[in-house]
Amino acid sequence: MKRVAVFGATGSIGSSTLDVIARHPDRFRAEVLSANAQVDSLLRLCAQFRPSLAIINDAQHLRALQDGLRDLDLSTRAEAGPDALVQAAQQSDIDIVVAAIVGAAGLPSTLAAARAGKRLLLANKESIVVAGALLMHAVKEGGGELIPIDSEHNALFQCLPAPALGRAASTEIRRLVLTASGGPFRGWRRDRLAAVTPQQACAHPRWQMGQKISVDSATLMNKGLEVIEAHWLFGAAPERIDVVVHPQSIIHSLVDYVDGSMLAQLGTPDMRTALAYGLAWPDRIDAGVAPLDLLQLARLDFEAPDREAFPCLDLAYQALRHGPSATTVLNAANETAVSGFLQGQLRFLAIADHVQHMLEQFSREQASTLEDLLELDRRVRLEPHTHH
Repeated sequence: MKRVAVFGATGSIGSSTLDVIARHPDRFRAEVLSANAQVDSLLRLCAQFRPSLAIINDAQHLRALQDGLRDLDLSTRAEAGPDALVQAAQQSDIDIVVAAIVGAAGLPSTLAAARAGKRLLLANKESIVVAGALLMHAVKEGGGELIPIDSEHNALFQCLPAPALGRAASTEIRRLVLTASGGPFRGWRRDRLAAVTPQQACAHPRWQMGQKISVDSATLMNKGLEVIEAHWLFGAAPERIDVVVHPQSIIHSLVDYVDGSMLAQLGTPDMRTALAYGLAWPDRIDAGVAPLDLLQLARLDFEAPDREAFPCLDLAYQALRHGPSATTVLNAANETAVSGFLQGQLRFLAIADHVQHMLEQFSREQASTLEDLLELDRRVRLEPHTHH
């Protein structure tokens, strides 16, 4: 029986994880559940899964959580705040930590789980984009396993020889190929993108996602961040990571080998496949995902990304070549710009302008410790948007 801590249990990744866990009560137990501030949702999950510990990140909701657990007559302990997450990540009775907290808030608990040698199912992009070197070092130090849950990196993980982490640097691999859906504006020219609204940007053709990641998908920044992740996870140099637009989102990524073989992972677009793979690895278990009907597919299309209309992709490559501090700047600048766009303060095309401006402004920064990186992150976020 594997005991699982699900950090970010009320979000879409958390829900998908718990769906898979519920299908295999003989194999997994949800031992720790956390939420940011959604007490009612967390209580519902506690009633269903009866974890030993529930954590609410926002401490002002602790009393409500305690009262709710008492009313439900549950023996689940309640704790609050980021330190409680870090301690839970290190608990000796936890085997698997699912890191699905969005943003830099997920960093400390993710690093703690890695150092404690847990199997880490990583859905938190920021952990790698902001602190890739630190995270990979922590995994090595702790002796645990890191299995990426992003569908693209999970696909690469499945197509690379085990142990996959760090493997792409080997001479047998020519390149890693990340697939992109192209987002809602695939095929649009740059001039047509000028008047795009947040509503249009959030209407993704293939995946149901939160607003931030939907906008990132629309600007192709999401793919840029994934290039950075692939570099850290698999040890591949930037020039050996390619992006190809594949609108059907059926092939999740490919590995191109030097002998002319190309391995691809295909599947119905559903996060539960990657989560089930991570939970049970090296075994495979039923994830509740419908099998792929090849005859229904009929065709798979591929095209090059339009780098002129969607400059965020190249900005990510540029930041990656510059080093760890630059990827921290890229991530923070993008988050504030996307937030500005969603609030109607910035135009769609100004997202890339703001990121580029911040990369130029902070290009000389050198940060290597987590404290320095988080401080750099904070300073970038304080910078106003100069482009409207």
